[in-house]
Amino acid sequence: MLKSRLGYLGQRERVIAENVANSDTPGFKPKDLRGFTFEAALGPNGMRPAVSTTHTSAMHLSPPKRQISAQQRELRPQEAPDSDITLDGNAVSLEDQMLKMADAKMNYDAAIGFYQKSLGLLRMAAQKPR
Repeated sequence: MLKSRLGYLGQRERVIAENVANSDTPGFKPKDLRGFTFEAALGPNGMRPAVSTTHTSAMHLSPPKRQISAQQRELRPQEAPDSDITLDGNAVSLEDQMLKMADAKMNYDAAIGFYQKSLGLLRMAAQKPR
């Protein structure tokens, strides 16, 4: 899950950097990624195994079928205009982009911290008792 979150945040930083790089391009509309969701991180099959079940009795319940769209599976940048639009049609607000970048960096740092803590716990569990 953390690997998926880190990948999402890294791609979001790239999209925001592209927005900043095109802040002087006439007619450019800024892009952003959809929010990171738990369901999208699980993928099309969720955490269920790829093995199907067989109903041996009419009393058995069937598992719910999950429909995850292609947009949730893939991280595609979508237009997300900022609050200001200049006369040349450029909709990038550097202030908004810097706020988005700071938010992405804080989330990235938090995810890295969780990852390092989990590795520390695994190392401690693998050590011989003293």
